[in-house]
Parts: sequence; C-alpha cells; structure tokens
Amino acid sequence: TASKKNKMKTRSPYLNYIADYMITRHYSLRTIKSYLRWIAFFIHFHDKRHPSSMGDNEVVAFLDHLFLKRNMSPRTQAAALNALVFLYKHIVESELSLNLEFAKSTRQPKLPVVMTPDEVKQIMSFMQKRYYLIAGLMYGSGLRVMEAVQLRVKDIDFDYKCIQIWNGKGNKHRITTLATELIPLLRNQIAQVDEYLKLDLQNEQYAGVWMPHALSRKYPTANKALAWQYLFPSYKLSADPETGEICRHHFHPTCVRKAVKSALKKSNIRKMITPHTFRHSFATHLLQSGADIRTVQAQLGHSDVKTTQIYTHVLQQGANCVVSPLSKIF
Repeated sequence: TASKKNKMKTRSPYLNYIADYMITRHYSLRTIKSYLRWIAFFIHFHDKRHPSSMGDNEVVAFLDHLFLKRNMSPRTQAAALNALVFLYKHIVESELSLNLEFAKSTRQPKLPVVMTPDEVKQIMSFMQKRYYLIAGLMYGSGLRVMEAVQLRVKDIDFDYKCIQIWNGKGNKHRITTLATELIPLLRNQIAQVDEYLKLDLQNEQYAGVWMPHALSRKYPTANKALAWQYLFPSYKLSADPETGEICRHHFHPTCVRKAVKSALKKSNIRKMITPHTFRHSFATHLLQSGADIRTVQAQLGHSDVKTTQIYTHVLQQGANCVVSPLSKIF
C-alpha cells in the first residue's frame, strides 16, 4: 500500500481526482490503471492542455496519431477511445460526438497460437506444482488467466461438473465445463484453502476476503465463509488498496505468466506460448472434436460468434483441409 500511495503522489492532482472518482465507483484497479495511462498520454500529446479546453477535434487528432504514427492495433486504439469517452462523459461532463471521424486501425488481428494436445501435456508436465491446476483449468475449461485466479470455492460445481464464471470480460457471466480429471486436485485445493481460512480467522486483524460491494452488504458474514474464499489464495495476507483492511488476495496473473514462460523454456516447443494459448487450444480442440461453434461460443463467453470463428480459420490452415501440391510429386 505504501508503494501505491507513493505512485498516487507522483500523479498530477487531476489524475488523482480521476483515480479517486473511479475507486469510489468500484472500477477495477486494472481499468483505473489503463484509463489513467491513456488520459495522461492524451494530455501530454496536446502539450498538457486541460481536457476541458479540448474536445472532438483533439480526440480525433490523438486517435489518428495512434494509428498513423504509432501503428497501433484496433484493440489498442479502441482502449484509448474508451478511456477518453469515460473522461469526457464522467469527468469533463461534456460527451464526445458519437460520429468521430478518425483514421481507424485496420491491421488484421493475428491468428491465435494453438498447441497440439501433446504440447499441452508437455507444457503442463513442466509447470510448477502450485500453478499446474490453474493451467489445467485454462486448458480444460477455456478460462482466461484472470478468470482462473479469481475463482472462488463456490464457483466449482462438482455435481454438474461445471464452473461458474462471474463478471468475466465485459462483466458477463457464463458456465463452462469442468474436466473430471481435475476434481481430485480441486478438492485438495479447497482443503488447503480451508486450512488458510482457519489460520486467518485466528488473526484479529483479518477482515475477510474481498467481496463485491453489493454482496458485502447483503451477506455481511460471507467474507469469512469458505465458499467465498479465493480458490487460489495468496500465500501472504495483505492490505486492501481501497480500504486498508487486512485480507488474503488471490494469485497475481503475472505469476502465472512467469510460470508458463518457465515451463516453455524447459520444453522443446518453439511456439510463442502464453497463458491465453491454453484458452485458444481449448477452443480449437473442441471444434476439432466435433463441437458445434455455438457451443464453443457459449463456453468461451463470446458475445459475437464472429469472434469464435477465428478458431475455424486456424483449423482451415494446412493439412486439415488442404493437401499441398508438393505431396503429389513425392
């Protein structure tokens, strides 16, 4: 918390005001960090002019710069636009035009990197024990890394062999499959969580696990119940950055990324593999096994089936659909 306060002091009073506004309205820390970065970039791009003295024209010039000079992807340009829409709507209180005419990035999205089942098995064999189950859930259930580390004990449904994902990307809820093979590991993990909770309850400073704000009022004692504890709790207690209360957070996604990177180095695989590659592989392998694309869409939580169709493009490459003419001359 000391380092977070120091960072707050190094920001301008205006950015601190925006951060406080977002914190009191329960924006995620990741969103706050992203929005502040883009807003600061926008202000510096226009020679530190105050946003209230600028508007549509300056926003268009900034977005043009991101594409024409920085060659940023459509997703990055959209993230910048979202931050500025928030700034003008909630802070400046003068909304931007709905028809901003800026040069939109048209760079084609990359095809996802996909592992073969053997490669998944190989990478998982090199995963550190503490991250093995997370990798299994990312591949076995198609979870994003943040969805995996934010799972709570109650989200695992052993009876129906499924996992409930709450407030995933876009604040959407969904249910995805649970691999039977992971059930013993999950039961063991929950037993470990229970041991942590018993120790924490002996600590007078322990305030319970972080709860979504509406639920913390509706169920005031749930923060100390096993069902609501994070499935992958941090090994140390820490202070909540919003309240200062002592609680036990979940694994940080950066640790998972480092674990996957370490496992990749130990393997003989030459693909660029990240935690998200497990999710890509889950979707591709489901389609390969004959699953309907709408089913895969629901499992991944995509709003638009076009997003899911990127995996059919992967399957249409190479030997799965096309026989190389070189093969006919040998």
